[in-house]
Amino acid sequence: MPIHLIIDGYNLLGRIGSLSGRVELARETLLHDLAAYRHQKNHVITVVFDGWQQERPTEQREHRAGVHVIYSKRGERADQVIQRLAREYGVDCAVVSSDHEIINAARAHGAFVMGAQEFSEKLLGLSSAPGTIPYKELDTGDDGRSPRGPEKKGNPRKLPKSQRQRDRRLRRF
Repeated sequence: MPIHLIIDGYNLLGRIGSLSGRVELARETLLHDLAAYRHQKNHVITVVFDGWQQERPTEQREHRAGVHVIYSKRGERADQVIQRLAREYGVDCAVVSSDHEIINAARAHGAFVMGAQEFSEKLLGLSSAPGTIPYKELDTGDDGRSPRGPEKKGNPRKLPKSQRQRDRRLRRF
């Protein structure tokens, strides 16, 4: 089942590093990449940009190459629009942002939250291959987890249940 993906546009552009040049060109490139991602994964994608500085009295909505684009209205930040959408869609959406205010609000409404850096790696195809253990150093055998004391029970090589659940949900992207 496709998920509604709500993306904080300028936050994602900042993580990719595209905001240093022309903003319009960076925005167009991002929308092109998201359209290709949507075609591959078949998720409904909404990108929200700040439009309050453009003096638009109403919220502007566009549909470009299968991607919904929303520019916030005058006096409203993109963060507020994203929080409203997360409240509206609840558990049926995933929010991409690194803004703590957005993350907390989205989680409160049951949405899956993915950091902008994490999503940019998926979008650009830089994530590690499936089935590999991230951050594992082959030289030392250290996998980055703290050693378990004798009071702990269970398999020491198994990730915590919450991390396994997050990884399962993350594979959908």
